[in-house]
Amino acid sequence: MDATITFPLLVGLVAVALFFDFLNGLHDAANSIATIVSTRVLRPHYAVFWAAFFNFIAFMFFGLHVAETVGKGIVDASIVTPAVIFAALVGAIVWNIVTWIAGIPSSSSHALIGGLVGAGVAKAGTSAIVWSGLGKTVAAIVLSPATGFLLALLLVLIVSWLFVRQTPFAVDNSFRVLQFFSASLYSLGHGGNDAQKTMGIIAVLLYSQGMLGGTFHVPLWVVITCQSALALGTLFGGWRIVHTMGSKITRLNPMQGFCAETGGAITLFAATWLGVPVSTTHTITGAIIGVGAARRVSAVRWGIAGNIVVAWVVTLPATAAISALTYFATRLVG
Repeated sequence: MDATITFPLLVGLVAVALFFDFLNGLHDAANSIATIVSTRVLRPHYAVFWAAFFNFIAFMFFGLHVAETVGKGIVDASIVTPAVIFAALVGAIVWNIVTWIAGIPSSSSHALIGGLVGAGVAKAGTSAIVWSGLGKTVAAIVLSPATGFLLALLLVLIVSWLFVRQTPFAVDNSFRVLQFFSASLYSLGHGGNDAQKTMGIIAVLLYSQGMLGGTFHVPLWVVITCQSALALGTLFGGWRIVHTMGSKITRLNPMQGFCAETGGAITLFAATWLGVPVSTTHTITGAIIGVGAARRVSAVRWGIAGNIVVAWVVTLPATAAISALTYFATRLVG
């Protein structure tokens, strides 16, 4: 695929990007609904509709800082070609499908970032990397779950102190209602951060074709279609990963679910405002481990948590390698 492509091929690449966005929603549905489903506040099929709605309307509450970071802050926008975008998307899609089948809650976000880096380096070497943007993203691999963990742990302690004189039954009923609020906030954060990554990919593709008038920006139609694709993917759920997130790591009650979702939402809101493409999977997993550890350390199944961490570490290099190989293959074919 040359630097300039035909309109039908451009449409096809945009469709591939939207397919990745759909898979992102499918893969990451667990991030939005695992806690509210595992606490039995909402049935799974109602929960995905709830999450999908807030995923879709997220663009009304956030700027497009994350989209700009992905579009021009990971690899130099001047070296981006359709072949680079295609290779990046293939790497991310392959990794998402593999981890979805295995039921591993890996990061769609870091799969896409790894794909961009791998394809960019394959084309132009390490000079293609924007190290400041990539550095922020790599730091977020550690910081987002750590922040989610600490905030959720702190919220459990605060809530336990505030409700110490109430009966378990009363606390349970109160937080069954409050979980609707916290789940909504988390789904907003998920939609606000995750959909923007695909927006950035499509926008930089359009920019590489001279279709943005010489100035990088994200057109409104890109915003709407990306939010729609993510919400649609969420509707289909990712039940294997929901099971892992909602019950295999630790058992949750409504109060703990509220704390995990709220801690995760605060983390995502801050990251989106700062323009950092964080992993919603890492964030909510850290928060779930935090509420489990607040009860007692043994309440967390650390072996499963460890396997998830291994998947996080492997995601960037694995997707980078797949994308680099895909880029070289497209050059041979082209």
